[in-house]
Amino acid sequence: MQLTVFSTKPYDRQFLNAANGDTGHDLRFLDVRLSMDTAPLARGSDAVCIFVNDTADRSILEILAQGGTRLVALRSAGFNHVDLVAARELGITVARVPAYSPHAVAEHTVALILSLNRNIHRAYNRVREGNFALDGLMGVDLHGKTVGIVGTGTIGAVLARIMAGFGCTLLGHDIAVNLECAALGMRYVSRDEILAQSDILSLHCPLTPETHHMIDADTLPLLKPGMMLINTSRGAVIDTRAAIRGLKDGTIGSLGLDVYEEEGDLFFEDLSAGMIQDDVFARLLTFPNVLITGHQAFFTREALTKIAQTTIDNIGAFAQTGTALHEVSTEKLAKG
Repeated sequence: MQLTVFSTKPYDRQFLNAANGDTGHDLRFLDVRLSMDTAPLARGSDAVCIFVNDTADRSILEILAQGGTRLVALRSAGFNHVDLVAARELGITVARVPAYSPHAVAEHTVALILSLNRNIHRAYNRVREGNFALDGLMGVDLHGKTVGIVGTGTIGAVLARIMAGFGCTLLGHDIAVNLECAALGMRYVSRDEILAQSDILSLHCPLTPETHHMIDADTLPLLKPGMMLINTSRGAVIDTRAAIRGLKDGTIGSLGLDVYEEEGDLFFEDLSAGMIQDDVFARLLTFPNVLITGHQAFFTREALTKIAQTTIDNIGAFAQTGTALHEVSTEKLAKG
């Protein structure tokens, strides 16, 4: 099959070419994102491969379909950036990578927790300037603290195991109980209860109408004062403006983000030579108790290998049978 890969970085070429091997698929790599302006570049391709900040709404899918595209292969687990209803109507199959390395995201979550708790990011800058004072760097023992995990799927379960190793009390909130988490002593509670009791709250849920702005102006008063909030799931799970208010009044004691609801114009690009135009994001960067990484939680060698291999497997299965291994249906959209 002929495949056009959008939003390509050097590591995408490296891992996709390695996974493609001698399969015979013709991979064409483009640095640009998929958009109304760039969609015509895929004309003649049987499939396109896109990432989280590419857009695949109805108008773009129509252009792809007119150009002969029959498969949209996602290099991600999330699919909220694709109009699945339009894809079905246009006869386009959508496939994703349902799992790659839950350890990658869970371990990055722990890195954010540890860095914020012990002020590693601030200490690093101080020491480089010759400042070895400890004022303002005090943390707390994680042992005995209550860690709430919203979304206890594969990533949430790995995080639960790690935090159990620290001696933390575990709370969970999900539509179903994960028996592995329950065996660790996790107690499943309501949304309001997990917000109120968690010293550290980590979000690992998909973005659905129910989880959109789960943390907002209405839920801020429910949070335990001075708590730590971590989000490595989807940016729009947190209302950023509400989070800023929580930081200012002390409701949120520290905030760790690997995702941001308006990240499309920021993440995965080098913007160091210019000015950040997003005023809300720029405001976040002024807080010493905020640590942001640019959607890199997935970024391990093991995860990229799995993502590339699953993507090629999806394409190969579709080429042979007309059905991808990990298709996304409108039913999944409804369920989140």
